Amino acid sequence: MTTAKKPWIADFVALGALWGSSFLFMRFSALEFGALATAAGRVAIAAAFLLPIVAIKGKLGELKTHWKKIFFMGIFNSAIPFACFAFSLLSITTSLSSILNATVPMFGALVAWVWLKDKPAVSRIAGMVIGFTGIALLTWDKASFKPDAAGASPGLAMLACLLACLCYGIAASFAKKYMGGIHPMVTAAGSQIGATLGLLVPAIWLWPARTPSSTAWLALLVLGVACTGVAYILYFRLIEKAGPQRTLTVTFLIPVFAVFYGAVFLSETVTPWMLLCAIIIVCGTALATGLVSFKASPRPH
Repeated sequence: MTTAKKPWIADFVALGALWGSSFLFMRFSALEFGALATAAGRVAIAAAFLLPIVAIKGKLGELKTHWKKIFFMGIFNSAIPFACFAFSLLSITTSLSSILNATVPMFGALVAWVWLKDKPAVSRIAGMVIGFTGIALLTWDKASFKPDAAGASPGLAMLACLLACLCYGIAASFAKKYMGGIHPMVTAAGSQIGATLGLLVPAIWLWPARTPSSTAWLALLVLGVACTGVAYILYFRLIEKAGPQRTLTVTFLIPVFAVFYGAVFLSETVTPWMLLCAIIIVCGTALATGLVSFKASPRPH
């Protein structure tokens, strides 16, 4: 019996499908719960799902030892980004928000350059320029900050997406600098607890007066258990099987699933211009993260 050459492929595709679907479920939930309550419910459910796994692994002591920095990271890695994306999906399509989400590794490289002094090569700097050019092209004609008849502001929604991506980049550098040696599942569960605590008061304050429907509750449950809890397990297993660099490329797979789900379930239109800008962003991000690179040819003497 032969073993598959790439046993991580199934986890890779599953992770892309789960995180791609998170935009769909966030939209269903946010329409009735609101952005902050959606984010709070998501992280609370994920924490309840992941914490018993940490207990089974006998890692509760490690969580207790490092809880301050793990909880702090949860604010930047989950609380703020999840709230920002839920807010954005009240105004823009799941397709557009997922394409903007593909810039996370690029923001990560930028933050590492500024904070950790991880000076990138020329090709990575070029990638950042290309990636941010793609963002500008994608959002230029949609960046209206005037609320429409329904009170939605596409410009603010896109800024919220980019703020979420920046927070992910900050969290990545924080983890690299301060969280070495902590078990990944401890970080995953603890960060969700920290995010829950950070969102608890504003979520209660802004909890919807009208009871959300069973569809919204189901969307929130799937968001917390599958798109966050199970996805984290797949993510860390993928890092172990395929390595962090390959795992990073799942960011490029997420918009493929998100665009598909948006078109099928929400009848969202994907224009050729959006696809072109998405390609530019992905190429820029691939260069910015070092997944691909170019070297200058030596000058003749």
